Amino acid sequence: MSTDGNKKQFWKRNTAKVPGSIQHVYGAQHPPFDPLLHANQIKAGNKPQMTPGGKPKKATTFQEFESITSDAWDVGDDDDELLAMAAQNLNIEVVMETANKVIENHSKQQEKQRQDDADASELEDREEEAHEEEVEEQWEEGEESTPEVSFACEPSPLSDGRLVKSLSEAPIGSPKDASLHRQQSLPHRPTIPMVARIADQNTSGTPAMTEREASRLDKFKQVLAGPNTDLEELRKLSWSGIPRHVRPITWKLLSGYLPANTERRESTLQRKRQEYFGFIEQYYDSRNDEHHQDTYRQIRIDIPRMSPECLMLQPMVTEIHIDTPRTNPLIPLFQQASVQEIFERILFIWAIRHPASGYVQGINDLVTPFFVVYVFEYIKEEVENFDVSSLQEAALRNIEADSFWCMSKLLDGIQDNYTFAQPGIQRKVKALEELVSRIDETVHIHMQQYEVEYLQFAFRWMNNLLMRELPLRCTIRLWDTYQAEPEGFSHFHLYVCAAFLVRWRKEILDQRDFQGLMILLQNLPTMHWGNEEVSVLLAEAYRLKFAFADAPNHYKR
Repeated sequence: MSTDGNKKQFWKRNTAKVPGSIQHVYGAQHPPFDPLLHANQIKAGNKPQMTPGGKPKKATTFQEFESITSDAWDVGDDDDELLAMAAQNLNIEVVMETANKVIENHSKQQEKQRQDDADASELEDREEEAHEEEVEEQWEEGEESTPEVSFACEPSPLSDGRLVKSLSEAPIGSPKDASLHRQQSLPHRPTIPMVARIADQNTSGTPAMTEREASRLDKFKQVLAGPNTDLEELRKLSWSGIPRHVRPITWKLLSGYLPANTERRESTLQRKRQEYFGFIEQYYDSRNDEHHQDTYRQIRIDIPRMSPECLMLQPMVTEIHIDTPRTNPLIPLFQQASVQEIFERILFIWAIRHPASGYVQGINDLVTPFFVVYVFEYIKEEVENFDVSSLQEAALRNIEADSFWCMSKLLDGIQDNYTFAQPGIQRKVKALEELVSRIDETVHIHMQQYEVEYLQFAFRWMNNLLMRELPLRCTIRLWDTYQAEPEGFSHFHLYVCAAFLVRWRKEILDQRDFQGLMILLQNLPTMHWGNEEVSVLLAEAYRLKFAFADAPNHYKR
């Protein structure tokens, strides 16, 4: 054992380096050490403490060493365990915190801007009232000179000398017009269920079956009643929407699942349904095999995302809890275990029968409209809160098989959207950018100014066919036209997306930063949309198609 003198010599300063001396560690936890940048901090930290008499306080050599190297070992908690815990949660916590800050800052800016607009509008109203009172007083006094009063119906000059004939032509940046645009974009409409009155309800609250709709239903029944259905006439009728009562049979005919000949339909249905359940018996047990388990696992993750309430029912799947809730929120139908099992079988069988693409996120959404429409074939009440398990097993099997085959027919026309690197979507997003640059250059330049790439928001529009942007009732109405339109899902959808983007022109131009534009484009206020809004959107898309489809050079730069 060493003597006390040796111990004192060991802790003296300026001795040779001792084992375990602290060296700077470079990496993610510690930035590189720069002696020039840290010189002042080292000097300040190493200054000896002063006594009240003004002399330096003499510290023991061991205390100095301990103060310098106090972070070299753990004095309390286990740092390795803490770092391991942080490493697991760092990414999601940082992402969520950053996203919340961006949204919070943007909300504060928007609130401040709205307050400024309201104050300016209130000030203008007071000035106008005072001016009108002054005019009335002058008129009562019988003055011959008539003061100049600007009414809404009269043209008003702008600062650049142009005349504005209506408020809609006024500059968007003015406070009064900004508040007007907000009122127009958020109309006061009655709240309607997500799926209720899914076929025939519009947002103005009209009855479920009007005289016009009854007449249209009779026309559909006449076309469908013949021994050989005239598919061309059926497409013309379907373009403007299909009544709920005949939608299932009409979708099956227009998708090519059923033949036009009435006598062959029943045998075709039986054969195709048996074929589908033959696939189930042959392939579904292989879902846990090594080369299929990744596909099946991803399907099981994606299906509950269609309803956020399901997150609490699936605690074993950790990915669900950190993902954004997907399509069809708040619809109890998609929380039912039997419905989710049907979706799992449909998607798994499709994936292994299409190895070129396999299963891709977003395909799960495309089953939903077919499933809901074919459920209507067996029930009279609304589907939103319907317990699917109350149906007979034969009916459930028919709904499952029919949904599979119709989804397969749809995907056959857009499969390049889901092959490696998804080239179909890449081409369509590029075509959308070129089209918008021609039909509304102001919007296009505005998004370029704030560095918004079309791929950042339009990829989802193409991948999910606008299902994440519209209520389910609107998606089903949209698909009525897609089924009737030649190449509706693969070609006409491009013009619908262009019309949909330009539809929000005023709201887009009101946003003055990247965050605001992205939040708007990913959360467009369509919750109250119904048949009227979708019909206007489709009419504008048809106009664009008529102008550009046969003349692609019109929108190619």
